[in-house]
Amino acid sequence: MPYSLSLSLAALAVTLLATPAVMRLARAIGAFDHPGPRRIHREPVPTLGGLAFAAAVLGVAWAARALPGPARELDPRPLVGLSLASIPILALGVVDDLRGVPPWAKLVIQACAGLVLSMFGFGVPLITNPFGGAIASGPFNVALTVAWVVIVINAINLIDGLDGLASGAVLIASMALWWVSRTHGDFYVMFIGALLAGATLGFLRYNFPPARVFMGDVGSHFLGLTLAAASLLENRKETAAVTLLFPLVAMGLPIADSLLAFVRRAAHGKPVFRADSEHIHHRLLRLGMSPRGALFVLWYLCAYMGVMAVALAAMPRAYGWMMLGLLAMGLVLAFEVLEFIDRALAEREGRRRE
Repeated sequence: MPYSLSLSLAALAVTLLATPAVMRLARAIGAFDHPGPRRIHREPVPTLGGLAFAAAVLGVAWAARALPGPARELDPRPLVGLSLASIPILALGVVDDLRGVPPWAKLVIQACAGLVLSMFGFGVPLITNPFGGAIASGPFNVALTVAWVVIVINAINLIDGLDGLASGAVLIASMALWWVSRTHGDFYVMFIGALLAGATLGFLRYNFPPARVFMGDVGSHFLGLTLAAASLLENRKETAAVTLLFPLVAMGLPIADSLLAFVRRAAHGKPVFRADSEHIHHRLLRLGMSPRGALFVLWYLCAYMGVMAVALAAMPRAYGWMMLGLLAMGLVLAFEVLEFIDRALAEREGRRRE
């Protein structure tokens, strides 16, 4: 615990120091997120903030590897893999924030990052069977790894539409991962989880509404990649969570919101990667909540899912599947209630205008 706290504080300090420098860089090169129909800010806000916590996570990680301490004994391969996979992801994010990148190009680079991770030992070697023992993924290991990386990156990217939401969601998920990995004795996941928690907490100093800087796609992509990598490490052995069941619950809110967005767009014949204003945070704002009020509601939901994930990891497998089913039903019901209220408000507004 003291060592993890030291790592978190170091990442927090680096983020606090680096973020103002990144803000100055963004202003100098004209990297701003301008107001628009899907935006809630009224003035241009500097972006590229994710460069600050990316430097904090990777910088403190390699510094800890070089200095005396427990991290010095870690296998360097996973950290090398994460660092190499981060290079195309960070480059993609910077270009996307400055000029925009087609969706197909994003998917290709995200998949390449997943392939890099798989080459350095990240993966899904076992798949939980609710009716018996775990099943070896075999030749599907790489495909599952790449799919998981793409899903988590896009989930974090799509939920990054409200000040402080993506960074807060990753903070909560990384703390849940840290706790479960502590019970499993997996120091590597604790190591990454502690760094993520400190870096995202430091960034919230500038990203809490009203935000003074946005993480941008460079930040949401890096957070998604790192969180996906940590959860893949947590699934390396059967003594831990042998599938993505636990991290799936820990990140349940952004993943569910993203999947429902894809289904909704496909059902209406729209491009699945075209942004819209139907995410959960948009709906809460339309219900009359303030940005801070909506943020606190969503943080609470993320924290609830994180606690349920910790409980799920400690449960016998039979009860775990039952709990997972109940959580999934609860999420679907919550989204349906929000959609019903949203439609009712839209109809009332339409009648009022008539």
